[in-house]
Parts: sequence; structure tokens; C-alpha cells
Amino acid sequence: MTMATDDAPPTTSKLNEERVSGIAAVSQFREGDLIRRSVTINRPRDELFAYWRDFSNLPSFMDNVERIDIVSSTTSHWVVKGPAGRTVEWDAAITEEKAGELIAWTSAADADIPNSGRIEFRDSGDRGTIVTATIAYDPPAGVVGKVISKLFQREPAIQARRDLRRFKQLMETGEVATAAFTQKQRDKETI
Repeated sequence: MTMATDDAPPTTSKLNEERVSGIAAVSQFREGDLIRRSVTINRPRDELFAYWRDFSNLPSFMDNVERIDIVSSTTSHWVVKGPAGRTVEWDAAITEEKAGELIAWTSAADADIPNSGRIEFRDSGDRGTIVTATIAYDPPAGVVGKVISKLFQREPAIQARRDLRRFKQLMETGEVATAAFTQKQRDKETI
């Protein structure tokens, strides 16, 4: 009898039961969406994990995150831009953490947008680290809310892709490239 093998990269391997159970854990919202995005960043895994684990760093590359208040070592309060100038808020609790490898979370039951997810950091040999974000969320107003969010570029699938790209830029170059003049830059010009 021969054993089945899978020579796919670890992030896409269909035989990795730990990954399958991890994804199942974040997709608790039956009517919500499950988003999964990855990026390879040319930096050591532990360095990327440490930067991400300090939640106060996240607004530096997450465009829609206005602020994250650290409540305790495992709980934080998120304030995020929503469609039409509205903000949404929730408390999130870390449900699993493996130093240098993953952080999993879930929002409190009263969240404006119920969500859960995990961010994983895996070595990619000489290329650096593969960072994978898996997010499950229940959009407000169901399909209508999702369409409105897409129109205003606030839909989590769009943001996850952009945020990971900005994270890569920040970690590899020390800054996030932008074509627009930011408010911070405008303020410096008037001084």
C-alpha cells in the first residue's frame, strides 16, 4: 500500500490537517464570507510576527483601521472605517497564539461586524516568510451590505489584499508607498 503524498507548498497543501482545522475554526459564521490572502515578505518570520503582535502597529499599514485600543494582553478594541463615513467597532480576543507562527482571534458577540480569523507566518526558505490572513466575517445587512461595502472600497476581501501588500512594503522598505498626498504630509507643508 502506498501512502498519498502532496508536494504542494505548505500553504496550499490539501493534506495538512492542522491547516484544515484552523480554517474551519475561523469560519464559524455560516452566512458570512471567508477570505484568505497570502503574501511573501523578504523578512524573518519572528520579526514579522513581533511587529504584527504589537497591535498598536497595525494602523500603520491597515488603511481602514482608525485605531486599536489594547485592553489586555489578549483583548483589544478595534475602530474601523466603514462605508459612507461610518465607523464600526468591536472587541476582539485572541483565541490561539503560537509565538512566531500564528495569532487567531474572534470578536465579541456584540460586534458591529462579527468576525474571526488568523494570521499565519511560515518560512519560505531564502524568499523570507509567507504571511497568510484568513478572515471570516458576517457582513451587516447580508448581501446588500457586502455590495455597499464593495462600492465604497471597504469590503474586507479588498482590504485584506491591500493591507497585506502595504505590510510587505513597510517590512521590506520601511515605508508604505502611496501616490496620494497624505494628511500628515499636507500638515508638514503648511508648517
